Amino acid sequence: MKNHLRTFVFTALCLNLVSAHAQFGPAPSGPDLSGPMGKLFGTNQAFSAALEVQTTDGSGNRITMPGRINFDTGKSRFELNMADVQTKQMSPASAAQMKSMGLDQMVMVSRPDKKMAYVIYPGLQSYVETGLTEADSAATNNDYKVETTELGKETVDGHPCVKNKVTVTDKNNNKHESTVWNATDLKNFPVKIQTAEGGSSMTMLFKNISLAKPDAGQFELPAAYTKYDSVPAMMQQQIMKRMGGGGLPGGFGRPPGN
Repeated sequence: MKNHLRTFVFTALCLNLVSAHAQFGPAPSGPDLSGPMGKLFGTNQAFSAALEVQTTDGSGNRITMPGRINFDTGKSRFELNMADVQTKQMSPASAAQMKSMGLDQMVMVSRPDKKMAYVIYPGLQSYVETGLTEADSAATNNDYKVETTELGKETVDGHPCVKNKVTVTDKNNNKHESTVWNATDLKNFPVKIQTAEGGSSMTMLFKNISLAKPDAGQFELPAAYTKYDSVPAMMQQQIMKRMGGGGLPGGFGRPPGN
């Protein structure tokens, strides 16, 4: 889960660099509900919900990222508007510039069945494709052992919940501990999840939950969108279009090899 915790921190910090015309790193990704995290959902393997993720990294940087998630047996879709992100690293000017560049709206789709993940930018009619690791795409239920200890009973967002400590142990005997609030009126759906690893912490809050199976089209790429292998390649092409092919000082936005 350590890489999972860094996902949202990286997304906001990385995209904030647009204002300085900085080079992007790898494509950001959405919440990873596969592997040990997926075991926290029990039999609830298909749902849709509003999702707010609150993260704090080892340096104390705090980020709140609200969005909407669809999930179906490993496949996930997370929709995010960067204007809604709350973090000191994301200034109003940066958010406005991202919007002007078509970067504010993102849809992050994970397809373990295809061993692929996609970050879709509707404002640019483009997407970035990255491969999932073998561990992300090949894990099965038999690869994990789940131990649950009840800690008490609480109410979360109007739902009566059992508060549990859940330890998920993978086939390599790595343990992943979380505190989970399972709603007894929603088939024990985990309406709140808290976890911490490697100096980072994360809280996931689910609201307006539907346990109906999402439409399969939610996990497909839009027709006629342009594919890029990386965010830098996409940004380079988009800046060249806006600059009439002239690029930017310092080499950013110029064709490779120039």
